Amino acid sequence: MAEPSVVAAGEEPEERAIEAALRPKNLDDFVGQHRVRKQLSLVLQASRMRGRSADHVLFSGPPGLGKTTLAMIVASEMNAPLRISSGPAIQHAGDLAAILSSLSEGEVLFLDEIHRMSRPAEEMLYMAMEDFRVDIVVGKGAGATAIPLELPPFTLVGATTRAGLLPGPLRDRFGFTGHLEFYSVAELELVLRRSAGLLDLKVNSAGFSEIAGRSRGTPRIANRLLRRVRDWALVHGIDQIDARAASAALDMYEVDKRGLDRLDRAVLEALITKFGGGPVGLSTLAIAVGEETETVETVAEPFLVREGLLGRTPRGRIAMAPAWTHLGYAVPAGVFGQEPLDLFEIDPDDSEATPDWAPNS
Repeated sequence: MAEPSVVAAGEEPEERAIEAALRPKNLDDFVGQHRVRKQLSLVLQASRMRGRSADHVLFSGPPGLGKTTLAMIVASEMNAPLRISSGPAIQHAGDLAAILSSLSEGEVLFLDEIHRMSRPAEEMLYMAMEDFRVDIVVGKGAGATAIPLELPPFTLVGATTRAGLLPGPLRDRFGFTGHLEFYSVAELELVLRRSAGLLDLKVNSAGFSEIAGRSRGTPRIANRLLRRVRDWALVHGIDQIDARAASAALDMYEVDKRGLDRLDRAVLEALITKFGGGPVGLSTLAIAVGEETETVETVAEPFLVREGLLGRTPRGRIAMAPAWTHLGYAVPAGVFGQEPLDLFEIDPDDSEATPDWAPNS
């Protein structure tokens, strides 16, 4: 009776296998991050030559740049098994002790979002990383006893989007720290070419360029947009994807030429049309676009600030001159960039309040 269901679902496991194959399996296939890749390659090669586990590794940077992929590559390059967990899943020291005590020699433990781990677990991790030992406390109060538990040598790979939240003692115990940067359009095109080959898609150079230019410097977004373009081309019966097809597909998904989505444009539209370009407070701006303040601050703002479309000042958020131009509005006089000192309300007669960068009168 099970045979029909296996046949009917035959396409799904194959599709999942193809999607999983988009992740590079070794450093040679990993595109971009040349500095981090070169340094990590040296660390892993030296560890293999010594016949020892690699030093603990910390990857930091914005989401979608390859931290998880690099953790998998570390295990692959060291020919070691990989154990995956996350900081939010470890809320008690006992949770971490259970994971550590079950590790085998040379195993790679990957902790995603390691900055969200509980403080008691962090303190247990200090000793585990440095001395490969943890103390298990049995009992309570005056009768409590600490039982030392020896651990086999292992490699901890941590990933975080907010390295500043990691305590200094934990950060210092990592032998190698790599900070991942956003990708250039040319690097994203290489990522897309590899993914298109694995997905058996026919895309010309102009099509790759169109998708890469809207991917916000992030390989995860680039691969996601490529799959959406693939769906659009399949439905419309297009065999080879060019710039026109890619543009039409991404326009339908509301991703514009600079990679702005619906929320990004709503934030800028509200700033310009409802508040005259700002400044306006974050909570007021969030209400104007019908979103939570956390959504606006963590999802929309980082990209808009990086693109020079939105500014954060002591008096609130402002629309920069390129935002007016991008949305098709004329840039009025007085927009930030022409008279920046007005935003900080500096009194020219107050010498103590005038910063070093203020022009001389």
